Amino acid sequence: MKPLPISAYTVNSALGPGRAATLGALRERRSGLAGKHFLDADLPTWIGEVDDVDAVRVPPSLETFDCRNNRLAWLGLQFDSMLESVQRARTRWGATRVAVLLGTSTSGLLQTELAYRRRTADGSLPADFHYAHTHNTASVASFVSRALRLEGPSWVVSTACSSSAKVFAAAARLIEANLVDAALVGGVDSLCLTTLYGFNSLELLSPEICRPWDTQRRGLSLGEAAAYALLERESDAPLGWLLGAGESNDGYHMSSPHPQGLGAQEAMRGALADAGLDAGAIDYVNLHGTATPNNDAAEDLAVVSVFGTRVPCSSTKGATGHTLGAAGAVEAAISLLALENGLLPGGLNVESPDPALRCNYLRSNRTGALRTVLSNSFGFGGSNASLVFGAAQ
Repeated sequence: MKPLPISAYTVNSALGPGRAATLGALRERRSGLAGKHFLDADLPTWIGEVDDVDAVRVPPSLETFDCRNNRLAWLGLQFDSMLESVQRARTRWGATRVAVLLGTSTSGLLQTELAYRRRTADGSLPADFHYAHTHNTASVASFVSRALRLEGPSWVVSTACSSSAKVFAAAARLIEANLVDAALVGGVDSLCLTTLYGFNSLELLSPEICRPWDTQRRGLSLGEAAAYALLERESDAPLGWLLGAGESNDGYHMSSPHPQGLGAQEAMRGALADAGLDAGAIDYVNLHGTATPNNDAAEDLAVVSVFGTRVPCSSTKGATGHTLGAAGAVEAAISLLALENGLLPGGLNVESPDPALRCNYLRSNRTGALRTVLSNSFGFGGSNASLVFGAAQ
């Protein structure tokens, strides 16, 4: 692919709002996860909750879209001059030439959960519940497009944990096809009870803080986040570059990865080929790294198959939690922060490294000039995506 400039990006997770807060937490090796309950979920686990989401007010003209997921989406746009950057792109290219492509998984499911608690005597949902504008997966892209007065192509990708990585590839295709000149891409996924209890029923929810690449890892810690990037055909001052994207679907199992990570290998090799790079050109790999026994083992095999044991790798989910459909965009932002600041963030919470895992896993921060970073996002059902980012220089 022709490298695409990234003219703006932002992230809001349990680490705090905006790039500076995220970078500060990574430098300080501070996790945003906390051992507490979300609403009335009675589960022993750790979560990464974003502050002040329920205090957000969506634009008055879009009140029918009001739900936790869309509040989180709107909150995430308030930092790092993202609103101003999108406005400049709208003015430069025209409202119909800027796409909005977002990833999510649970979307506004919490709104439906809360509505079910308020059913009427005959079992009907309350009259003020607007499924199409809240729970519906397409809701978040429709909301963001309207809030930003953008009229270009708009859709949501919902492929579990690869969702908001795949939108980068979709944006590149739209721009290459000359259907748009810019795209606001990203991911928004908010906590809900179905997700918490669902992962617990799969025995994938850790009762302690998640520990990727640890011998005693017991599962994931869930989080929520909103992250965005603005890709443009041209940019006078890019903050980084999208160099390549690789996607695959191995379809091995509904909720387990291929044991040898074959689909993950294909996605990483596809991203390298798309970027015109060999494996030796990558300076750091941001792993999907969920801290479940099978996922970490399969990804380790895949990474070693593609890169050997040279390239430094780490998972940042010990800091943010697993933000599901937003994970790809969150870790894209972390990859761009790494490139911009010469920071290779070490993985958190490793007490006893798993000797069966062979990749060059960082347990402490490292600094140094970075040229390229590869970021992995692998979802249920064998949906895999890898992205290659380049430094602004």
